Parts: sequence; C-alpha cells; structure tokens
Amino acid sequence: MARIDLVDVGKTLTERERWVPGVVGASRSDAMPAPRSGGGGLRFSLQHVNLRIHNGETLVILGPSGCGKTTLLRLIAGLIAPDSGEVRYDDVNVKDVPPGERRIGMVFQNYALYPHLTSRTNVLSYFLFKKKTPEWNAMAKAKYERTSELMGVELAHLLDRKPTTLSGGEKQRVAVGRCITRDPALFLLDEPFSNLDQALREKYRLNLKLLLRQFNITTVYVTHDHYEALILADRLAIMDSGRIEQVGTYEEIYDRPSNVFVAGFLNRHVGAPAINFIDARGMGGGPWPASTRIGVRPEDVHVSRVEGKDSMRAIVTGTVNLPMLNATILSLRVGEHEVHAKAPSGDAHTVGEQVWLAAARYHLFDRKSGKRLRTHPES
Repeated sequence: MARIDLVDVGKTLTERERWVPGVVGASRSDAMPAPRSGGGGLRFSLQHVNLRIHNGETLVILGPSGCGKTTLLRLIAGLIAPDSGEVRYDDVNVKDVPPGERRIGMVFQNYALYPHLTSRTNVLSYFLFKKKTPEWNAMAKAKYERTSELMGVELAHLLDRKPTTLSGGEKQRVAVGRCITRDPALFLLDEPFSNLDQALREKYRLNLKLLLRQFNITTVYVTHDHYEALILADRLAIMDSGRIEQVGTYEEIYDRPSNVFVAGFLNRHVGAPAINFIDARGMGGGPWPASTRIGVRPEDVHVSRVEGKDSMRAIVTGTVNLPMLNATILSLRVGEHEVHAKAPSGDAHTVGEQVWLAAARYHLFDRKSGKRLRTHPES
C-alpha cells in the first residue's frame, strides 16, 4: 500500500501537450480551453492542488468533463511532471522516480492492451520485457496464478484470445487482470467502464468494488458518473476547472457542500436539479441576509395544500413520475423562481394547482463568492 500526497501542485498544459496522438494516457477531453495569454495559445492549468490519498482507501475524483481529472491522474502516475509543488509516495518526493518504478497498476479508458498478443500475454506483459531469471519467472508464475484465482472464470476463458476478438467488457477484465498481476502499491483507473453498456457497467462496478476491498490497495479512480462514484468511493474529491473544491465522503459533501458549484454538481436524483437556488433579495423578510442565495435540496422541499407557518405560496408547473424511486418530481413557481420538489408518488398534483412550500433544511451561500455560510439546521 501507499499514501499519496499532492503538495501545492501546479501544472499548465498547452493544447498540444493535452493531446499527443499515440501517447498513452493523453486525453483531449481532459482539459478545457482557458483564456489565451501571452500569445502562447490555449492553456489549461491545475492550480495549487493539495490532496492526501490515505493508505488502502479508494478515492474517486469526480468532476465535469474538462476539469482536469485525467491530468491529475497522469501527474500521480509520473506520465507528466508538475511545474510546481511535489508528488509524494509515503512522504518521499517521487520527482526523479520514473513511472515504471512506482509500482503502479493503471487501467486506461481505452484499456491500452497489446493487440497482437493474447490476453494471457497481456496479463503477464509486466514480466515480458524484463530479463528472464529463474527467480523472475517464478514470481511471474506465482502472480499469474494468484490473479487467475482471484478473477476465476471471469478471466479464464479469455486468456487464449487476442484483444481484437474481445468485447469491451472482456477487454476490461484483461486490463484489470494485468493491473492485479503487477502486484501494485497503487491502482490508478481512468473511467475504465465508460465504453461498456449499462448492464455490464453495473456488473463490473460491483466486481471491482469487491476486488478493491479484498486487496485493500490505495486506489485513485477518475469518473464523471455520480452513481459510479457513490458505489466505489471511500471518499470523493470534487474537481472544477483545475481545482479541488472539496474532499470528503459522499454524505459529508452532499449534506455540507463547500460552495455553490459543489452543491449544484453532486446529485442523487434523476429528472431534477441537485439543488434549488433562490436569491434571498426576492424572498422578503426571513432568517437570511439579503446578500445570500438560499439552497434547498428537492427532498427537503415539503409540499402541502394547507398554508403553514413560514410557508411559501407556489404554483405547480409540471410533474415527472419516477416509478423506480416511488416518487414524483414536481416543478413549481415561487414568484420569479422555479423550484423542484421530490414528493411521494401517491401525492397526486395537477399543473396549475396552488400549494404551499416549506424547507425542512436549507443552506445559505454568499452571493458573490459562492461559499456556504451556514446550514439550517446544522445537523
């Protein structure tokens, strides 16, 4: 296992550096064009990144396309070097340690398998290019047998086939098998399920979760899929535009978002925004300063046909039934604002109906900086 620390890491990439055809780990979608500066062309920067990945944990880096997730993974792997700051493995700066000596097992989005080799040889590729000695051969055999034992029939029937004859899910199994065989101190996974259909994604997420729990190996997993992050993560790191916005468990971040971006990005609903934002200036008197924005999660908006204390008048403008959640998402108009609420499926509401809304829990965000000021109630 290994503990990984990124200490005030900075990296600026040009458009050419972000995408170099033929370079493993390069990703065009990894970085978003930033304003031009000094005639140097389009640039993207990771800015003052500080992050600790604990021994044995699975940290999922979650963020929108172009926020820098893959760039961060490549920095940890040593595929690119930081312009400033340090990447440390167990308190040791690995600036001069090449990627091949960092004991990393990496699974790329495109799996990066050797197309002319069988799956068996791909799984053993780490040993293929080393000088053959009896000791080395014995180690390769032992690790191969261990990998086959762990993955069982999921891998066994693929071993004599070449990657060109495999489906996306089968390639993924071979790539994970190769990763395990190396006996890494650190797993790095860059959206390995993005090419699979929904049924296979569900299956292999669970398989991977079981494997990671069994190995207890430090893992960094990159995705933009919220559901995937919820399943796999011990902790999340939310990224936006080259910055780490917040680190914590899913529950910690969802319940106490650090700012407006995090509150609006992390979503557990289908068919509704993650949170409703209402400008306090348009809400009249209340327990909030006029300089704030009020944020209320859809599940915290209570809808009633009877006016209550501190409730707000609203008009139903739309309904979406979600049978899989036994719920209905209501769209409502409150003054000039649109608000969404999650209601039980049995609560039938019609478009145009007048109702009353109350917030069981809400956040206050500074209107200028976007930072969360407080939450009511706090717990």
